Amino acid sequence: MWALVINPVAGQGKGTTVGTYVAGWLSQRGIPYTIVTGNSSVALGDHLASFLDKFPDTNGVIAVGGDGLLHNIIQRLVPLQIPLAIVPAGTGNDFVRTLGWKLDSFESQLEAVTTTTPTSVDMGLVDGEWFGAILSTGFDSVVNEKANTMSWPKGPMKYNAAIAMELPRFKPRHYEITLDDRTISTEAMLIAVANGRSYGGGMLVCPNANIVDGLFDVMVLHPVSTIELMKVFPRVFAGTHVSHPAVEIVRSRSVKIEAKAVAYSDGERIGQLPISAECIPGALKTWVA
Repeated sequence: MWALVINPVAGQGKGTTVGTYVAGWLSQRGIPYTIVTGNSSVALGDHLASFLDKFPDTNGVIAVGGDGLLHNIIQRLVPLQIPLAIVPAGTGNDFVRTLGWKLDSFESQLEAVTTTTPTSVDMGLVDGEWFGAILSTGFDSVVNEKANTMSWPKGPMKYNAAIAMELPRFKPRHYEITLDDRTISTEAMLIAVANGRSYGGGMLVCPNANIVDGLFDVMVLHPVSTIELMKVFPRVFAGTHVSHPAVEIVRSRSVKIEAKAVAYSDGERIGQLPISAECIPGALKTWVA
């Protein structure tokens, strides 16, 4: 028995459409499943917990949604070592990108999930909370804070509007970054602790991050002018920002960050710094393309 977890509001309703497709695909092949959903993230998590209590020997969870759904359900699945597949239906879908699946290739992904054995990949653990892709603080977190207060525009445009509002007044902050073998005391505009390669819908903030190496890639953007930031920021989508002299990338198994700032992971609010994160090798069972 599989759990088919559907976030109906993912991707502005795409979750329902893709979820219907996946349910039909499983039904056509006689693969048993139970639909798990909810009208809020809390309700969905509670319903998933009830399913896992009833079917502790489940084949795994096929989740239809985005990075927010991922963040919600890995809190329950990682400790139980229950396999998870994410069928992309969110706005960003960055964890699916990290796993190498095409965003429009549902059939090949489902075929692999239902016929092959999952593999183990690293997960991040920040103050007791699991994350799959990126933990970050700085400019992008300020933008997230602003976007979360806005009712318009909808979808990705909300993030772009928040960038336009926050960029002119954003100032670097002082950070103390403690790594495995050193401490970096610096002014910075953005810090990304990467288990996966991208966030924000394909921004390759750490393009060389490896989800099975047991290490985070930690990207530090040192202070630049507003005009220079406007030039550098678009390069993140191609990953070419890493050659900029203000960008520093180091690898570390553990990271502690102290500052007067807020942090996000997988697009979800973690809270005020300080935070401590650790890369946990092989923490999640999933399928890699």
